[in-house]
Amino acid sequence: MDVNDKLLMHLKSKKTPCPSEDFTVFYFCLFQKGGQKVSWTARFLLLIGWTFALISLFVAVAQKITWLEYLYYFSYIKLAVTLIKYVPQVYMNYKRQSTEGWSIGNVLLDFTGGVFSILQMIIQSYNNDEWKLVFGDPTKFGLGLFSVVFDIVFMTQHYCLYRQSAQYEDISEQQDD
Repeated sequence: MDVNDKLLMHLKSKKTPCPSEDFTVFYFCLFQKGGQKVSWTARFLLLIGWTFALISLFVAVAQKITWLEYLYYFSYIKLAVTLIKYVPQVYMNYKRQSTEGWSIGNVLLDFTGGVFSILQMIIQSYNNDEWKLVFGDPTKFGLGLFSVVFDIVFMTQHYCLYRQSAQYEDISEQQDD
């Protein structure tokens, strides 16, 4: 049974999907990896995130923080993950001196979403004459800002720096040498 058969079987099942299926770790285990492994750095960062969430849960159960604050902590984890997820792609593009192999369309959509998210906060602040609303939700502002900044880097790499890049060897061919 290959990956597509597993996915089809999963999609056709009448079971209610559990929320944990949305985690990247689940999909990493489901699909073929082709010899790829989760790096120790990623495992360490995942351990830090889950440890932080678990400790925060105990603090919330002990009523030292509110449940709303506990949920806000997850938004900070999301912000950290978003910041971390862009760096490897920027580095890989730089290392290969190419953006070949990934879709610039997704970057343009992400850029649009980030700009509109920040614009929404600015318009709401203007309408309410309450400018601290722009920074009142640091996660939303941070996600929008990080998306816009990294998308500008990706667009610069794709359209300016590596536009006419030389062909590169596949990673698998490089390892065989």
